[in-house]
Amino acid sequence: MPLARPARAAVVLAACSLLMTGCEGSKAPTAEAATALDNCGRKVRVDKAPRQAVSLNQGTTEILLSLGLADRMAGTATWTDPVMEGLEKANAKVPRIAENNPSFERVLDSDPDFVAASFVSTLGTGGVATRDQFEKLGVPTYVSPSDCAGKDNSGGGDGKRDKALGIEAVYGEVRDLATVFGVKDRGDKLVASLQQRMKKATRGIDASGVSLLYWFADSESPYMAGCCGAPGIMTRALGAKNAFDDTHEEWPQINWETVADRNPDVLVIGDLTRDSQTAESAAKKIAFLESNPVTKNMDAVRHKRYVLLSGQAMNPTIRTVEGVEKVAAGLREFGLVK
Repeated sequence: MPLARPARAAVVLAACSLLMTGCEGSKAPTAEAATALDNCGRKVRVDKAPRQAVSLNQGTTEILLSLGLADRMAGTATWTDPVMEGLEKANAKVPRIAENNPSFERVLDSDPDFVAASFVSTLGTGGVATRDQFEKLGVPTYVSPSDCAGKDNSGGGDGKRDKALGIEAVYGEVRDLATVFGVKDRGDKLVASLQQRMKKATRGIDASGVSLLYWFADSESPYMAGCCGAPGIMTRALGAKNAFDDTHEEWPQINWETVADRNPDVLVIGDLTRDSQTAESAAKKIAFLESNPVTKNMDAVRHKRYVLLSGQAMNPTIRTVEGVEKVAAGLREFGLVK
C-alpha cells in the first residue's frame, strides 16, 4: 500500500446527533487545531478533525454515530448486535467493511485518517493491526480507555482488572472522541443525557441480597462476567451482588457445575446476533438452561428470571447505561426489589 494518502476536501457537514435533543443544524465542526490526548499509555496527536474515520468495534461506532458523525466515517466493523435504536438511518450511511475483524489492507482501502477501537486486542498483535502499523502511515489511533484503565491485557483471554471499572471511563471516551472531532458540545450533551438516565434507572432501588450472573456467550465453556467490567458497573449501581465477584478476570470461562452451585437469583443473558460461539442468541441460551440437567433446577431457571441484554450493553460502552435500565426493570418485575 502507498504510504501517502491523497488530500481530501476540507468541508464536510456533520450529521445531526440522533440521541441528543435538537440538532446542530448545518454548523460545521469548529476545531481544526491539533488535538493531543493521552490514550492507553500513548500520546495521540490528531492534526485536524477527522473526515474519514474507521471504527473497528461496535462500541466506538455507536459513540460516533450518537455524536452525529456518520458523514465523517469511512467504515465500521465487528458487530455483535443490531445498531442501537435511533441510529439506524445514520448507520446506513456508513460502509460496513466487515462483520468481524477486517484485514489491515481492507481498512487501508477505506483511506482512513483516524482509526478507533473498543479493545486493546483489536489494535494489538493478532488483531486488525498494531497501533504502530497505522501510525507509521500517519493514521492516528484511539482505544477505549475502559479497556486499559486498571486492566492487564497481557495474558490470555479477555484480560484481568486490578480495580473496578466505573462508568466515568465511558463518559471520558465520549468526551475524548467529541474533542477529536471538534464537536465538544455534542459530547457534553450526550454525557449529560447518559447521566440522567443512570440517575433515573437507579433512583430508589436497593438490590442488596440479590445475586446476578452475567452470561455473555458459549454453552460448552461459558463466558461469565467477573467482578469488575461493565457488569460490575450495573451490579454496583443497583446495590446487588455478582455471583462471580471473586474473580478479576473480565470474562472467565466457568463450568456449569460451579454456576449451579452459586445458584444466582437472576440470569443476565447476552442476546447476540453474531454466529461465532455456541448459544449466541438468548433463545438458544435459555433452551440450553432449561434442558441441561445441571442447570435446569437452578432457582433463576425454574422461575424464569432472565434479563436479556445486547452484547454491547455487557461491554463498557454507552449501552451499559441501557444495561442498568433493563436489569433494574427486571428486578422490579421479578419482585426482588421495591
